[in-house]
Amino acid sequence: MTTIIGLTGGIATGKSTVTNYLRAQEIPVIDADDLSRRVVQPGEPGLALIKEHFGPHVILDTGELDRQALGKIIFGDKVQRQQLNELLHPLIAAEMDREIARLKQQGERLIVLDIPLLFETDFGEKVDEVLVVYTPESVQLERLMTRDELSRTDAELRIQAQLSIEEKRCRADYVIDNSRSHAQTIQQVTEWLQTRSELGFNG
Repeated sequence: MTTIIGLTGGIATGKSTVTNYLRAQEIPVIDADDLSRRVVQPGEPGLALIKEHFGPHVILDTGELDRQALGKIIFGDKVQRQQLNELLHPLIAAEMDREIARLKQQGERLIVLDIPLLFETDFGEKVDEVLVVYTPESVQLERLMTRDELSRTDAELRIQAQLSIEEKRCRADYVIDNSRSHAQTIQQVTEWLQTRSELGFNG
């Protein structure tokens, strides 16, 4: 029996801190962002769909996706953002299913799916429980501005493009508060792993 955990949060809430620690504990993590990048590589069907829908100006001279140009379109336009999701999510889901099947065949008892838009999409149907990495929105905003060197307006647009972190916290089965120190975050993850003791993970 394999348990599938959906790991989510908001942009810049610190999911990578949690996933890096989980990987260090040899717990498999499937990263939806990695899969989304995979399906839009040159020669992949996702890139062709994006070019057809959004136009050639979102493709660099190298043939790669111009993420900055695409971002300017979708973060300010809910309809365009939804259309992009409709184009790519079936491709991402197929890649995810292949990864899950591979890990199950290897006998993994716990698989973590790192999915930023878990609640905003139907990816939630793939998971048994949801783990949310949380910070207050004020902390999230400051971290995002610093990390990506964004203006307050641009950072707010990116945060508003997702379900609010407070809503995600309310819908979680387990919450990791990442608004304090790194050590405190890791301690919470360890405590969560101890709740998985029936799977052999004791922190």
